Amino acid sequence: MIRTPRRRREEPLDHAELARLLPAPGDPELSSDRLNGLEEHLMTEIRNRTSDTSPGASTGAPPAGAHAGDRAPRPARRPGRRPVLVGAAAALVLAAAGVAGLAGGSGGSSGSGGSASSGRAVAPPAGAVPAPVVQVVRGSTAGLAGAVADISGAAARAELPEPGPGQFLYVRSEVSWMVTWDGADGKNESYVEKLHPREVWMSPDGDKGWLIEAGERAGGEGGITLDDPGDLEPSLNGPSYDYLRTLPTDPGLLLKKIYDETGGMGSGPDQQAFSTIGDLLREQVVPPKLAAGLYRAAARIPGVVLVDDSVDAVGRHGVAIARTDEVDGARTEWIFDRETYTYLGERTVQTRDAEGIEAGTVRGRTAVTDRAVVDAVKQRPAGLGDAPPSA
Repeated sequence: MIRTPRRRREEPLDHAELARLLPAPGDPELSSDRLNGLEEHLMTEIRNRTSDTSPGASTGAPPAGAHAGDRAPRPARRPGRRPVLVGAAAALVLAAAGVAGLAGGSGGSSGSGGSASSGRAVAPPAGAVPAPVVQVVRGSTAGLAGAVADISGAAARAELPEPGPGQFLYVRSEVSWMVTWDGADGKNESYVEKLHPREVWMSPDGDKGWLIEAGERAGGEGGITLDDPGDLEPSLNGPSYDYLRTLPTDPGLLLKKIYDETGGMGSGPDQQAFSTIGDLLREQVVPPKLAAGLYRAAARIPGVVLVDDSVDAVGRHGVAIARTDEVDGARTEWIFDRETYTYLGERTVQTRDAEGIEAGTVRGRTAVTDRAVVDAVKQRPAGLGDAPPSA
């Protein structure tokens, strides 16, 4: 038997020779949706592995649960864009944690009953249903300018309550985001969460908040705190209402600031700018003039089109301002009422076969059903009932 001579311990490591023998390191470029999905899956695995280490705790398989990801927003200090783990760093951390499956789209989960040795789930994630498939309606720049003028005009005229000291901004949505499951036959099946409510309370300064959303990632029925630990400053990726009031309302200045502060993120500067504006609008009570400026800024981003018909998570039809991510083919659509031009919600549709997801698959959908100002955290507007007591 020929044995490889063992290197003497005191012999210095030849880094140049090692680098020559090994393949060059890659530089992966993942879409923001994929990065958000990876980070969400990691956080779910960490919570499942650390949630109960006391004697007598259950040692069974952790419950399956799916996010944001994007996008579905995971619990965060503020209801803005989630921080993400970047590229290879995310993959290394996931590998170290022993994650068996990776999530796709805006949120993800490993399937219950998966095998760590095979890396393949044997059943769809708990509570997931097959992703809906729709006909992809082509978008066009024809009519975009007129629609944006109507939408921004309606936003500027909106009569939104101004939060006072001690009050909280309240947003309620119906949401559903994609999870992926590698079937036993090796085929990548697309599943989504069942449509469910998501409620967020945030103080105007962003220091206090609460999130209630079905599923393990949001703490179950009682919800989880969004209180600021005091170590983060408001930003485009983590805004508070008070921060939004400081932003310029001129669309040109707004767009420049967004490009300057989000450069290098996501799958490209144009897509990242569009995603950032969408994140600012999705789960916030935005000052009217700023909302109008954001819509006008979005219309200036290359690749933005008007879609004549889109449907939000509760079935309301409307027109949409949309943009397709060139990397993964996912088109994000902001949906507006045809008559009042108010914001209804958001839908993400796969425009081409990619990453094992068929064209027409609805990767995520939301519908904003209430925006209000309330006097206390976990207080709901009149007619919505009381929130459960704090956990």
